[in-house]
Amino acid sequence: MSSSHSSLAFRGALLTLLRRLHFYIGLFVGPFIFIAALTGTLYVLTPQIENALYHEALRAEAAGPQHSLSQQIAAARQYIGEDASIYAMRPAPAPGDTTRVQFVEPSAGESESRAIFISPSTLEVKGDMTVYGTSGVLPLRTWIDRFHRGLLLGDIGRLYSELAASWLWVAALGGVALWLTSRPKRKLKVRHTPQTKARHWHITLGAFLLLGLIFFSATGLTWSQWAGGNIDKLRSELGWMTPQVNTALKPQTGHLHHDPHAEHHAMMPGMAMPAPTANETWDRVLHAARAAGIESDKLEIRQARAADRAWTVTEIDRAWPTHVDAVAVDPLSFTVIDRVRFADFPLIAKLTRWGIDAHMGVLFGLPNQLLLAAFGFGLCAMIVLGYRMWWLRRPAACAGNPAQTLSETWMALPLIWRAGVLILAILLGYALPVMGVSLLLFLLVDVGRWRMKVLRMQPQ
Repeated sequence: MSSSHSSLAFRGALLTLLRRLHFYIGLFVGPFIFIAALTGTLYVLTPQIENALYHEALRAEAAGPQHSLSQQIAAARQYIGEDASIYAMRPAPAPGDTTRVQFVEPSAGESESRAIFISPSTLEVKGDMTVYGTSGVLPLRTWIDRFHRGLLLGDIGRLYSELAASWLWVAALGGVALWLTSRPKRKLKVRHTPQTKARHWHITLGAFLLLGLIFFSATGLTWSQWAGGNIDKLRSELGWMTPQVNTALKPQTGHLHHDPHAEHHAMMPGMAMPAPTANETWDRVLHAARAAGIESDKLEIRQARAADRAWTVTEIDRAWPTHVDAVAVDPLSFTVIDRVRFADFPLIAKLTRWGIDAHMGVLFGLPNQLLLAAFGFGLCAMIVLGYRMWWLRRPAACAGNPAQTLSETWMALPLIWRAGVLILAILLGYALPVMGVSLLLFLLVDVGRWRMKVLRMQPQ
């Protein structure tokens, strides 16, 4: 066989393998990608709806002087009970906004707390509801977020979103590779059929959404259960983790700090500590943080989680420009003992912060939301078009050919390429475990399906 024939045979085998893999991703993973895209789009479109829905809790009287933070906390304690333990406090960011005093709720889930919304000028309780995460989302978006991440099924449900994120970039790059290698070199007149129209728009949307597909796959994996753990290990080994303030205090002679309270964002229920007596510590800690250069209006203050730890004041404004500086404040001397500045973050840590915030639709505000909505609906449409292409071709595909399985198309490759593809699959399966397990399932389903068809076609 001539070298040109060998080259054509190799290219045909490689494209057949890629086409088969692309088909299986679309067929089996497509529904999960569709759900993730749709729920993610709903999430980024709901901040304004949530602000309107919970307007009474979020807004307060703008007129009149504001009471101290300690007085606002006292009002919240009077409402919820003196024994309740404070999780964090978020002072009103602007006149007309309410202050959030967040308490530990034993029945709350991970990263959840019970927020009492206080009017800074009247000390009136304006709302009482569960808030979630660093972003402090309210019940509506919390429900959408949990559905987006895990179909409301907890850790088991998170496998769906990890499956979608693991294969999304492969489907995107594979689709573009198939288009580039299979399109005719000169423009031919194509008869417009429902199938060609669906294919045209499927390819067009894929080309326009390519960078977004890779971006959302990468950022989605950072939140995932298994691949996300591997990513965190890699970042830690390379020194790419997000810097955190050091809250360790030097030993104090004859003094103890206030009673400890959990300050981790993922505080577990049941970790409540006795409440400290009302004092001006909150106001003085905030004053020390402001004097140290904490400028953002959106802040979160957390008490020390142990007697030898400092309080923290953290900026939580994820919009552009990003404000996420943090300081640790000694609650006895009210001096700042440590500080982290976003400007000093390693480049990878900055890119991670921006990537996550862009993924959530908060980095650039409304333009970010609209762009993500267009992307999400475009991805949903592309998946629907892919299924339409499959459905229109289905009668012709029913004849089938066992040689078109993933394993047989892999065996058609030259030995060196078979080894390369196998090594790549093993490495990706190790780094992205859900991808590895699902690939094995693809192979089992593929071979089993064709073997059953062969047996049915054999004469009885």
